[in-house]
Amino acid sequence: MNWFSQYSLFLAETVTVVIAILAILVFIISQRRKSSTAAGRLSVKDISHEYEQVKDDMLMLSMDELEAKQFAKDLKKQKKLEKKQAKLAAKEKNKQQQNSDQSNEQPAEGKLSTENSNQDNAKPKLFVLSFNGSMDAHEVEELRQEITAVLAVIKPEDDVVIKLESPGGVVHGYGLAASQLLRFRQRDIPFTAVVDKVAASGGYMMACTASKIVAAPFAIVGSIGVVAQIPNFNRLLKKHDVDIELQTAGEYKRTLTMFGENTDEGRQKFKQELEQTHLLFKDFVKEYRPNIDIEQVATGEHWFATQAKDKGLVDEISTSDDFILSHLDSHKIISVSYQRKQKLSEKISKNVVKSVERLFFKQGNGL
Repeated sequence: MNWFSQYSLFLAETVTVVIAILAILVFIISQRRKSSTAAGRLSVKDISHEYEQVKDDMLMLSMDELEAKQFAKDLKKQKKLEKKQAKLAAKEKNKQQQNSDQSNEQPAEGKLSTENSNQDNAKPKLFVLSFNGSMDAHEVEELRQEITAVLAVIKPEDDVVIKLESPGGVVHGYGLAASQLLRFRQRDIPFTAVVDKVAASGGYMMACTASKIVAAPFAIVGSIGVVAQIPNFNRLLKKHDVDIELQTAGEYKRTLTMFGENTDEGRQKFKQELEQTHLLFKDFVKEYRPNIDIEQVATGEHWFATQAKDKGLVDEISTSDDFILSHLDSHKIISVSYQRKQKLSEKISKNVVKSVERLFFKQGNGL
């Protein structure tokens, strides 16, 4: 009997351990599947009330005690009324939708008038997107998702603004980012680019696709030029008797190298390629900012926004906050952002890259 009790206890412990191991394995597998299927998350947020709250708080702080109490009372009554009206509007919309579903024989004119009345009751939206670009412009993936989301729901009365910050970077990365913004123009949707700090080189390439460019007074814009720098270790390797063999097929497959001996012909071809890229850059800016003197501004120089406005690179001087506040009474402010899931290694490397960019910002790279 004692033996049977010990065996039962051992069996129970074994089963418990096996179940625990299986539970851990199931958890790990589910997490892996989850991370592999969910690449990111789209966040859509109504931020109108945040700006309205700041506005109301400032108004109350500027009043005396009695005025503030009355203001708070009136505000509460107004919010309650707005909530009630929104409820009634939603009910009416649902009722109209049900009637529409039940009667497919309703005349087209009747349907149109119903749609118009619904549109009149709703505020137009101002969709707010943000792009804070690095050298390789990898943030374009998030931008692509955000633009796709906005294009899926935007109406003719709605507006779009993108808060743009970038000192530029690689040509192909910023070329793609600018092409993503052109999706708005291809659908005849005007949008505004707002620059608080910097939109230079590739960043300005993105900005110039906008219908209007707004920039803070000391924001840096321009830098319409191309730069490339390649270190060469050939003399150092020769000093230590190290030979480098580079085999290519095609006369200009490789013009300049880091380890081989560069030639004047290779340098000339590399310079020619830079000039061709610069020409494409100038043509792109000229197409979307036709009123500027492209030869005057495409020297690679950058300017503060107040100077850039005189040259036609910027349309209006303002911060992104003031621009959004100016639409608060007339629009519902909707923030749209896409957060891609990042591994720990990606987060660390991103912080390292940003630190390097801050250190070498003046030197630039690419567009």
